[in-house]
Formats: sequence, C-alpha cells, structure tokens
Amino acid sequence: MTPLTWKEFEKVDMRVGTIVHAEVFEEARNPSYKITISFGEYGLRKTSAQVTTLYTPEELIGKQVIAVINFPPKQIANMLSECLLLGAVDGSDVTLLSTERPVKNGLRIG
Repeated sequence: MTPLTWKEFEKVDMRVGTIVHAEVFEEARNPSYKITISFGEYGLRKTSAQVTTLYTPEELIGKQVIAVINFPPKQIANMLSECLLLGAVDGSDVTLLSTERPVKNGLRIG
C-alpha cells in the first residue's frame, strides 16, 4: 500500500449518485453491466461495472451508490466510462458502496 497525503486525497472527487439505468454489457470481455448514474447537479454519468454475481440490472435501478467522478473518461469496449463505481471486492463478488440512508445526489464524500 502506498501512503497518500491529505492533499492527494482531496483531489479524489467521490460523490453520491442514484442508478437510473442498468443493462447487460454484451460487448465487454468480462460479465458486466452498463450503468447510468444521476449525480444531481453533476449530471448523468455512464460507467461499466463487473457486479453481475451479486446484482441484477433490475435490483440496481434506484440504488444510491458512491463513485469517483473526476477521472478522465475511459474507453471500455464500445462505451466511454465517465466515472468509477466503488465497491468492496471479494474475488469476483463486488458489493457496491452506498449511503446508510437516502441523501441528495451529488453530495461529496469526505
């Protein structure tokens, strides 16, 4: 593990968003979903997530999640990923990070 300074950590922009769309990502190499997340005033962002072992697309709709929104866009197969959805990784199982209770989309995690 490489230590971070507080100044470096402050650069990571983690925000709360709500999943508004999820579908199977047929073109991805590994089983994944294409996911669209609403971050309130920060708009809609698309991403890909390998969360197929614990979630169905239908279960994801309406779920509040945490994502990093200030990485540069990344091409994944035929989709441009615009954020990084965060989760706890246990082998192929990924449990998405979420809030304890509903909060306003776009709130910063700190």
